[in-house]
Amino acid sequence: MASIAVILFPGQNCENETKYAVDSVGMKGDIIRWNSQKDLGKYDGYIIPGGWSYEDRIRAGVISAKDPVMNIIKNEALKGKPVLGICNGAQVLIEAGMIPGLKDEVEMALAPNINPFVKGFYCAWVNLKVSANKNCAFTKLFSEGGIVPMPIAHAEGRFTTADKTLLDKLIKNNQVAFRYCDKDGNTDNKFPINPNGSLYNIAALCNKEGNVMAIMPHPERASFNRQSIANDKTKYDMEMPLSARKIFESMKMFIDEFNFS
Repeated sequence: MASIAVILFPGQNCENETKYAVDSVGMKGDIIRWNSQKDLGKYDGYIIPGGWSYEDRIRAGVISAKDPVMNIIKNEALKGKPVLGICNGAQVLIEAGMIPGLKDEVEMALAPNINPFVKGFYCAWVNLKVSANKNCAFTKLFSEGGIVPMPIAHAEGRFTTADKTLLDKLIKNNQVAFRYCDKDGNTDNKFPINPNGSLYNIAALCNKEGNVMAIMPHPERASFNRQSIANDKTKYDMEMPLSARKIFESMKMFIDEFNFS
């Protein structure tokens, strides 16, 4: 059975539902505190969950990104092991330079939201369009162009960069995993379709190798029908999986298919 370390930094608060989503697809999730690094390399994959690590001081995710445990996770990712960062976890991966991962340095930022109605934290259900499926460990079970509902809950989730050539590289490398869209798949850049002003409507990016992904929406909060705002108890099985669960199922498939030793 594939084993997943859910890395818990001080201030994060989504570790339990992330572990539950991992366990529900036939993997074994362990919640590992950031300072419990012994035997961390034994795991088949890693997830950094959402929350407010170190109270988002300085910038969201930056303190966690500098923690020694991230050196271990970087080294395991170089072996091909999958690493998923969700919301605050995505911010950590960006600040650690693991995403987009084209250089050994920070190339992007997850900047404060640009939203005409709410300044700061914004929570809502959004739609994502699958932009890269076969290249990324976390989208293998999706059909390209498919639409996936997920909730967002963040204040700093706007993918942006000062490098004017970077977006073209990301598109060429097929690194844009999910883009914000409407229910019909249209990727208009205006609010509310793009809920935070993210460059190219980016909701999730993977590295060039495809084994590391940073996603701002919360798939662990959209893995079962009972979590959906559209849920109708008279028509649906409450435990029927929503399509966001395929992110964790794809992670399992990726691990099952590859040997990281």
